[in-house]
Amino acid sequence: MATTETGGTVKTFNVTKLLLILGLSVMLCGQSYFGFRLHELSDRQEQIKTDYSDINNITLGVFSIDQWRDKITGIINHQVRNFKLNKAQKRDLQIEVEQIIMALINKAEALLNKKPKSLGGKIKKFAVKSFVKTDDIKAKVPGYAKMIIAKVDNKDNKNKLSDMALSKFSEAQQTGYLDSTLRVTDSIHNVMYKKYKVTSQDELNKKLEAELVNIRKQTYTYCFGMLGCVVIVLTLWWIFRKRTNLHGALFIMSLLFAFILLAVGLTASMVEVDARVRSLDFVLLGEHVVFKNQVLFFQSKSIMDVVHVLIMQPAIDSKLVGALILIFSVLFPVIKLSSTGIHLLAKKKLAENKVIKYFAFQSGKWSMADVIVIAILMVYIGLNGLLESQLAGLGIKDPTLTVITTNNTALQPGYIIFIAFVLFGLCLSTILKFITPHNAD
Repeated sequence: MATTETGGTVKTFNVTKLLLILGLSVMLCGQSYFGFRLHELSDRQEQIKTDYSDINNITLGVFSIDQWRDKITGIINHQVRNFKLNKAQKRDLQIEVEQIIMALINKAEALLNKKPKSLGGKIKKFAVKSFVKTDDIKAKVPGYAKMIIAKVDNKDNKNKLSDMALSKFSEAQQTGYLDSTLRVTDSIHNVMYKKYKVTSQDELNKKLEAELVNIRKQTYTYCFGMLGCVVIVLTLWWIFRKRTNLHGALFIMSLLFAFILLAVGLTASMVEVDARVRSLDFVLLGEHVVFKNQVLFFQSKSIMDVVHVLIMQPAIDSKLVGALILIFSVLFPVIKLSSTGIHLLAKKKLAENKVIKYFAFQSGKWSMADVIVIAILMVYIGLNGLLESQLAGLGIKDPTLTVITTNNTALQPGYIIFIAFVLFGLCLSTILKFITPHNAD
């Protein structure tokens, strides 16, 4: 009877263990999918924001001759071509023009009345006085003034005046530097328009902004999905804390969850630095000229991106720092996780190997994963404060000039996942000390 009960108990244990492994395997697949999607969305977000910063870069906005040409063309069209004189303005202008014409006539008359010294001068003076009647000319001055005003107010003449004002821009575009600059600008715009299937910059910006909002929602959904899986695993450890026969399988599955967290935490974007002039508004020729979302600087980096950038630098000190980050924040955690699994499952001789035990229980003090977490947080706080203070210095509020800056620097879900890995790794290290069948000292 006792044997039957024992066999039943063993069978129950095996079924529980099988169900636990199957359940965790399904969760692991979900964790892998969440991690893959989060990494994919992180890359997609970085690409879209890079494209957004390129198309809205201040060099293609405030510092672009093309942008200035378009904006000034609009002002001239409005100020010159659509300008209309009301009756009061025409009356005032009539008086001004009459005064100018009368002044010119009086000046000419004074020159004629000047006593000539040569015979030719006397003949010219006699001829002019004989055939030119200044009183008749002065009487016609109001009519001349009306004709001049009519010419100025003529639509065709306004268009010619507008074209003359814009001719300088056409001349500037003929220079080699500006011509090449405009070609590069047009090329960038055309590539972006074709890539996102739009026809204007406003349409492109709206499309990119809408897509970024959607990506951000999805990214945090998958991020919290990964965290939820880890919380469930830790809950299972609490539930089965006294079921020693399940500890080995549960620990190995937990290590697989930790590896996924580490992979996503290392490769997904951790921090974005985004500084921009949100609005630049000033008055030109009586009208407002506005530039919006002028990107000054944008960068998005993961830990592996930082390592790659440092190692690719020509300076030896940069290469050294990149190698150290790679060794202590990437390789050490991988070796540590692997060693804990080997220590728990391997035979006593291998499990108590000095190297395995060192990496399983003592290498934590050499791992810089937790240091990296704190370092990134401190860099974010310091950089965020620096950008805020510097951008605040650019902010100007004046009746003729308004500059509004914004700092969109932010920590990304990759940072949250990496923190989760560090904390989960600490939990597994503590659990291993309690469940190991070998000597942990």
